[in-house]
Amino acid sequence: MKIGWYSHYFMPEIGAPSSRIYDLSREWIRAGNDVQVATCFPNHPTGELYPGYRRGWYMREPLDGIDVHRYWTYITPNKGIVKKSIGHVSFYATSILGARKIDTPELLIGTSPTFFAAMAAEKIARRRRLPFIMEVRDLWPALFVELGVLKNRLAIGLLEKLELSLYRRSTRLVTVTEAFRQNLIDRGVPAHKIKTIPNGADIDFWSERGEGRAVRDRHGLGDKFVVLYIGAHGISQSLSSVLRAAARLRDVEAVQFVFVGEGAEKEKLTELARREHLQNVTFLDPVGRDEVRGFYSAADVCLVPLRDIPLFETFIPSKMFEILSMKRPIIGALRGEAAEILTRSGGAVIVPPENDEALANAVRELLGDQRRRAAMGERGRQFVVDHYSRAALAASYLDLMNEAVGEYPER
Repeated sequence: MKIGWYSHYFMPEIGAPSSRIYDLSREWIRAGNDVQVATCFPNHPTGELYPGYRRGWYMREPLDGIDVHRYWTYITPNKGIVKKSIGHVSFYATSILGARKIDTPELLIGTSPTFFAAMAAEKIARRRRLPFIMEVRDLWPALFVELGVLKNRLAIGLLEKLELSLYRRSTRLVTVTEAFRQNLIDRGVPAHKIKTIPNGADIDFWSERGEGRAVRDRHGLGDKFVVLYIGAHGISQSLSSVLRAAARLRDVEAVQFVFVGEGAEKEKLTELARREHLQNVTFLDPVGRDEVRGFYSAADVCLVPLRDIPLFETFIPSKMFEILSMKRPIIGALRGEAAEILTRSGGAVIVPPENDEALANAVRELLGDQRRRAAMGERGRQFVVDHYSRAALAASYLDLMNEAVGEYPER
C-alpha cells in the first residue's frame, strides 16, 4: 500500500507526533508498504532550523526508508499563539500548493494537532478522490478553552464547527485514547468510524544500553538520585508544582531534579528556580531521540505531570510508554485514563496533579527503596511489551487502512 501522512511535526524533531509517525511508518515499510510524509523543515521547539537544513520552499529527502517532503513554513519558537498559528496556517498553504510533489498514494492520513495539517490532507484527498483518515491526538479547540488560552466565543464556535466538519468528512478516525473516542461519539460522530490506536513504544529502541553513566558524567550529576522531567515546558505540564516539590526537598542532598526540553514556560521556570535558590534543580536544552534515551538511562525516577483540569483526564502522555520500556519507575502526577494505565503497569506511583507535597513524598519513598524501583522497572517494561508495542499497534493501524481503502466509494 502507498500511504501518505500530513503532519506539522516530524523527525528529527522530538516529541509525541514525530515519534509516533516515524515508528509506525518504519513498521509499515518493514511490512512491504511505501510511506510518504509531508511536513515542515525541522525547527520545533526552538524556532531554529536543525543542523544540516537550510531554509527553502521545498526539500525531498529519504529518512530511514520514509520519503519525506518538507515545505516552507513561517518559523517561530513554540510560544505565542499568534505566531504559532501563522506557522500552522503557512504549512496548510504551502503543502497544498506543493501537493503535486507527492506521488499519489492510496490513502492520506492527517494528524492533528494541528488542524491545518489535517485540513491539508483532507483537501488533497478530496481532490484526488482518496480515502482520508484523521488522527486525533488532542482535542482542539477544547484544550485551549480549558487552559484559558482561547476565550472568544465566536472563535471557539467557528473552530468547533471546523473540527466537526473534519470528523464528518473523514473516511475513518483514529484516536489515541478511549476517552477521546467517547468524546467524539457523544458529539454525534458514528462509532463505527472511530478506532483507538494508542501511543506506545519501539521496545527495541527504548531499551537500556548503558548510556546513563556518560550522561551523568557529562552533566556533573555524579551519583545523585536523579528525578528527570524531559519534554515540553508548557502550560499543560504544571512544572511550577515540580519546582515546589524540589523546594520541599532542598535539604535532601542526594536528590537532583533535572529538566530537559524547551517551551513557552521555560523562562519563567528558570527564573523561579533562581529566585528560590534551588540548587537541586538543573535545566538543560532539548536533545535528540538518541540522547533522550541516554537521559532515561541516567534517571532514577521519571516524572509525567499534567495540569489539574478535567480535559487532561482524557490524555495519555506518550512519553510514559518510552519510560516504562526503559525500566524506569514513573511518578505520574495526573488523573484519568493515563493514571489507570500507569497503575495497571505496576511501574508507577500516582499522585494528585499539581500537588507538590504528594510529589515530594513520592520522591522520598522511592529514594529509600532501590529494590522497589528495580521491581517497578521490570514490571513496567513487561507491560509495554505485552500491551503497547509499536509493532503490534502498527499492524492494527494497517488493518484499519486496508478497510478504509476497500470500502471507499471511488474504489
